[in-house]
Amino acid sequence: MPCHGNKPGAVSGLGESRLAMQPRGLEFSAFRPQMSSSRATFFLRLGSTVSLWVLILAAIFSGREWAFFLVIAGMALASLWEYFRMLDKDGIPNFQLTGMICATVFLCGSFYYASTVGTARSMDFELAILVLFVVVMFARQMFVPIHEREPLQTMAYTLFGLLWIPWMFSFITKILFLPPRTLEGEPTGQFYVLFLVMVTKFSDMGAYVFGSLFGRHPSVPHISPKKTWEGFGGALFASLLAAGILFWVAPEKIPAFRLGDVIVLAIGLGFAAVIGDLAESIVKRSTGIKDSGGVLPGIGGTLDLIDSLLFSAPLLYFYMRLVLKIE
Repeated sequence: MPCHGNKPGAVSGLGESRLAMQPRGLEFSAFRPQMSSSRATFFLRLGSTVSLWVLILAAIFSGREWAFFLVIAGMALASLWEYFRMLDKDGIPNFQLTGMICATVFLCGSFYYASTVGTARSMDFELAILVLFVVVMFARQMFVPIHEREPLQTMAYTLFGLLWIPWMFSFITKILFLPPRTLEGEPTGQFYVLFLVMVTKFSDMGAYVFGSLFGRHPSVPHISPKKTWEGFGGALFASLLAAGILFWVAPEKIPAFRLGDVIVLAIGLGFAAVIGDLAESIVKRSTGIKDSGGVLPGIGGTLDLIDSLLFSAPLLYFYMRLVLKIE
């Protein structure tokens, strides 16, 4: 009969082909939620980042120096508190209250000196305060019983937090007040701060996007399994893109920079941003914490937002001081 298509073998073969295709469909359907989840996370991160940094830049460009101080000091203190909380959750001894008081004194004094007598005198004050930090830590430890290595751990972890967060984040203030003021006495470093934030945050987003889309080769799996070399390349590309856009749109706003400076800084700041992000990953992995907090959707805590700036801000400041000779 001509109906050879109904042979048992043919039916069996068709069934096998359908069964063979089924796992692929299941794999694809399982992959789509992952893509949707990654996309949702990306937009949450982007929304939180843009919203918060618009608020911060608005404070910088408002002309009200006290508003800028409140934003910078608030973020630094919130991040330091998150750091101490991570230590507490892992049972690591620290002087949280003493550290928060020291950080507050440091941030207030640093801002006052930078805004009134210049960043050079501000650095003198900060060195004095850093010495005072060490004295205060030993003085505080004298009122606590000694248990083997606990005193050294307590002082070391507390001092590390003070150096890592409030001191390094305060370089944003120095960048704002580093260039000469206008004849009316207004600071002129706003666009240099904008350059710093744009390049650093573009680096963060470039690393995330390129790593999510093209990441195949882990870079530091022992620190962060999701970090890839493709993401690192994306971070540098996005940094160059951000720096190029700002330099092309408003070169007169950052007159100290030439094209060569922009390229060097874009690569340097992008690299520093990656290191800053990994630095916090080391702390979080050491304490067994996924995010430093939960106040920012898609990001985590305040420390998760500013971690990359903790390394890029000092780099930009010292480049402007030592290479471009801005006093």
